[in-house]
Amino acid sequence: MSLIFRHGIASMTSYKNASKVVCIGRNYADHVKELNNQRPKQPFFFLKPPSSILPPGAGPVIRPKGADLHYEVELALIMGKQVKDLEASEETVALDAVESYALSIDMTARNAQNEAKKKGLPWDISKGFDTFLPISEIIPKSAIPDPHNIELYLSVNNKMQQEDNTNLMLFTIPRILSDISKVMTLEKGDIVLTGTPKGVGSVVPGDVMRAGIKVNGKELPESKIEVGVEESTSTYEFTET
Repeated sequence: MSLIFRHGIASMTSYKNASKVVCIGRNYADHVKELNNQRPKQPFFFLKPPSSILPPGAGPVIRPKGADLHYEVELALIMGKQVKDLEASEETVALDAVESYALSIDMTARNAQNEAKKKGLPWDISKGFDTFLPISEIIPKSAIPDPHNIELYLSVNNKMQQEDNTNLMLFTIPRILSDISKVMTLEKGDIVLTGTPKGVGSVVPGDVMRAGIKVNGKELPESKIEVGVEESTSTYEFTET
């Protein structure tokens, strides 16, 4: 059994332990602007179902018929212990609760999301399709000494689309975990996505996304994602509600 295959199995097993995937929205100012959203006064979050997780090597992202499919590269936190009612000032406690990291791509049916926002409806459809969360291998904490100072990037067909540092986050990881944990308990194995920088855009069937993390200019091998996009063969087609 190859080392890569063993890593893939380990990642898949770890991700299956997630009871939920909590996603921080609007956590980079330039991304807020590019989607004409309001800058939040506190962390804003929503959920993706664990069934949306696409582990390394598990196949392509499937675009539902009628969907304007967008990519959003994000640093993911893999929780190592239960967190409940955490204070943002408890920075060491917050970071100690993170067991490991991963890179993720929060796939979004943007037209479905825009309609939901306009009509005051939930976003679940826009974020929740199967394969809508490609994720990298598990990244050990030792590989990322400071999660607030790493570079995230994503390219489409080898053209760079997103490339920014996590030091641009509006809300730091302790504040994020504090606000989430005061609403819902974070369990061991849960995944927290920390927001996406500017540069989000559409992909279509035949496109290939490549993403990764650089620490001090050096790429982390475990962070690499390479995933294609294919059209769904399901009879489902998104139409306005």
